[in-house]
Order: sequence, then C-alpha cells, then structure tokens
Amino acid sequence: MSTPHNNAKKEDIAKTVLMPGDPLRAKYIAEKFLDNARLVNEVRGMYAFTGEYKGKTVTVMASGMGMPSMGIYSYELFSFYDVENIIRIGTAGAISENVKLRDVVLGIASCTNSSYADSFGLSCRPVAAASYKLLRLADDCAKALGIDVHVGTLLCTDTFYDDSSPLADWRKMGVSGVEMESAALYYNAARTGKSALCICTISDCPLTGEACSAEERQNTFDDMVKIALDTAFAVD
Repeated sequence: MSTPHNNAKKEDIAKTVLMPGDPLRAKYIAEKFLDNARLVNEVRGMYAFTGEYKGKTVTVMASGMGMPSMGIYSYELFSFYDVENIIRIGTAGAISENVKLRDVVLGIASCTNSSYADSFGLSCRPVAAASYKLLRLADDCAKALGIDVHVGTLLCTDTFYDDSSPLADWRKMGVSGVEMESAALYYNAARTGKSALCICTISDCPLTGEACSAEERQNTFDDMVKIALDTAFAVD
C-alpha cells in the first residue's frame, strides 16, 4: 500500500499514530522515546517512524501545517493503512487567561472558521469532537505521570495571519487555545469511524506576546509526548 504522499507499506504503520506537525519533531520523538525506530516514509519530507514503546508498536508521523495537510495524511492513515487512533501532538497559542506558556491542553472539541466540513455534503456543520476513549485515557495518563493538563475547546483556524475575529472574542466563549489542525483530524476520524485526540502544548500567548523559540518548540515539549505515548500504550 502506498499513496502519492506516503510510500510506507501497510504493515509498516502501527494501529496508533502520533502526529506532530513538524517532521523534525517526529524525528526527535522517534530517536528519544522509541526503541528500534525505523524510517518508513519520507515522501515530501513528511517523516514517519515506526518503533516500540514499552514493547508496543507505535508510529510517529508528521502532518505538516494546516487543515489541508492534516486532512490528507489523517484520511490516508485511517482509510488506507487501517490506523485506528491518531493522537495529534502539536503547539497552540493560549486564548484562555487560565492557560499559560508550556501548559498542556487536551482538546475535547474544536471550533473552526474552515469550510473543510463542507466536503461531507451535510446541511449544517458537524461538531468536531475528540474520541472520549482517547480523551479519558490521556487524562488518566497525565494524572499518573503527575502532569497537570487543561481539558478544553480549541479554535482551529485556516489562517495564521488574520485581521478578523480577535482572539479576545474567542476568550469570551471559553476557548482554551488556537491551532490549525484539530478540526480536520476530528472530522476525518468521525467520517471514517476511527478515534482521534489533539494534545497541544502552549507555545505562545498572542494576547500577552510571550512565546517559545523555534528550537524549544521542536525539542522541549516532552510532557505532551509522554502523555500521548502512554495513551497509545494503554489504548486497545
């Protein structure tokens, strides 16, 4: 099995896939956390590695940036590679006053300004929601690890630079953070009958101007990775 975007063999991809946006973060995770990790895809530089975590086979594969890219890779994994669970591990900007730099957010749902869901031909936009199974497991794993997390709604936007919809207005709606991939992932999971969860580390606070460096984003957000890996180990 291969696609225009993934030349891995079907048996090279595990049933649970962790998906950072950055290919170099995928490489970092594979080298630091997985045993016997091997590169199984490098088409378009979108690295995928499969290895073992506590003896269980896990794949970590980059999704790229934005809903179109996440939409392609998650759909192919769910539909053509028989992947059952995708856990996005990425970065987000803080919106809620209660969320601080480096905090971890489990995305229970995703509101979006994207027209991605129009492709399903429904009469209204469906709710983009996480799998309760993965959400519950991730919350339990975080507690076991002693890592505090926020469980909240994410804003998934099509545009990184945007003059409309001030983030302060989304704060009024109780949104925890803003990122660019969760809605497409949740929609694809729902459409294919699979499970998905978005775990984000807060990398910047747009309303205060605080931010992590690019190197810190790539290499130091280990708490969400540990939660995701323990969730992957625990899931059926």
